[in-house]
Amino acid sequence: MRVNETFLSLQGEGRFTGTPVFFLRLSGCNLQCPFCDTNHQGYKEMSEDEIVQEACLHEPRHIVITGGEPAMQLTQSLIDKLHEAGFFVQVETNGTMPLPEGIDWVTCSPKGQTVLESVDELKVLYEGNGTDLSIADVVRAKEYRLQPLDTGDDMRNRMILRDTISYIMQHPRWSLSLQTHKLLGIK
Repeated sequence: MRVNETFLSLQGEGRFTGTPVFFLRLSGCNLQCPFCDTNHQGYKEMSEDEIVQEACLHEPRHIVITGGEPAMQLTQSLIDKLHEAGFFVQVETNGTMPLPEGIDWVTCSPKGQTVLESVDELKVLYEGNGTDLSIADVVRAKEYRLQPLDTGDDMRNRMILRDTISYIMQHPRWSLSLQTHKLLGIK
């Protein structure tokens, strides 16, 4: 598998914010989102066994598989091997490709047409009024989150955050997801 990086940190977004996790960031994506913070060019080849072996060196038995788009490489055998090693497997996906069975928690941050009909957590990047939230009528989720889009412009970000909070207060189906790892200055 093409692995962009592996690292230990706290989960910075969504349901498991603040939870110590082992991150497996796979390289490559089928989309080119302008706000993406992943360098898709660099990677190292790792076998599934090497990935599991490295993950087992660390105490948290919660792994977050992200990307890029993990569905481009993720296999049923890797999910099974991680479960055999005692891991809770969380995947962060854009929802444009099918996923293997047996993932413990799927966070979908849709970008375009999604093929997933049901996920654990739907996380929509919110840019303010005009953000299309109709995906919530198509994809069933246990939890719905709005995450203010980080534009890189502090003033614009404050306006988006204010608009996001205002929308959530009027639509309580949604809850707020912040990128707390950025607020804390950690990876």
